[in-house]
Amino acid sequence: MPGAEAGGFWKPFLAGAASGFAIHEGSHFVLDVAFDAEPRLKGVSFGPIPFFAVTHRNGLPSHQEALISSAGFLSQHVSSELVLTRRALGGEISPYEKGLLAFHVATSVAYAGAAFARYGPYERDTRGVADATHTSERVIGALVLAPAVFDAWRYKRPGSRAAKWGSRLSKVAYLGVILFKD
Repeated sequence: MPGAEAGGFWKPFLAGAASGFAIHEGSHFVLDVAFDAEPRLKGVSFGPIPFFAVTHRNGLPSHQEALISSAGFLSQHVSSELVLTRRALGGEISPYEKGLLAFHVATSVAYAGAAFARYGPYERDTRGVADATHTSERVIGALVLAPAVFDAWRYKRPGSRAAKWGSRLSKVAYLGVILFKD
C-alpha cells in the first residue's frame, strides 16, 4: 500500500475513529455538565474487556437521563449524516471520515448486541435510554442498530434513495423515542 509506511491511510483512519469516540463521550459529558449531573469517569468492564464510561449521579429526571444517555448516539447520527450527505453531493470520503463512520457503525452494532442480550455494564447507554423512556432495551437496541445498518449501506451505495431515507427516518425514530417518551 503506497504511503502506508507514513500512515497514509491508517493514521487518519484511526484519528477519525478516535474523534468518533471523543465526540460520542464528549456529548455525554456536555449534557452532564449542562444538567449539573456531576459527571465522572468510572471504570467498567464488558465481560473480560476493561473500559471506562462517562457517568453521572443517579436520580436525574427521566428526560435528562434520556438525553444524556442518548447523546453519544445522537452525535454519531449527526456526524455520519454530515459525511454521507457530503459524499452524496459528489465529495470523496477521506480516510479520517471512514474512521469516523467505522466508529459509528461498530459502536452501534456493539451497543445493539449488548441491548439485545441485556448484557454489559450497568452504565451502558442503551439501558439508560430504555429505563428513562420506559421502553424495552431491545427496542432501543434496534433503534441504535438501524441507522448503522442504513449508513453502512449508504457508504457502499451512495446513490441509494432507500438507504438514504431509511437512515434518516431511523434516526428520526430514535430521536422521537427520546423526545416523546411519555
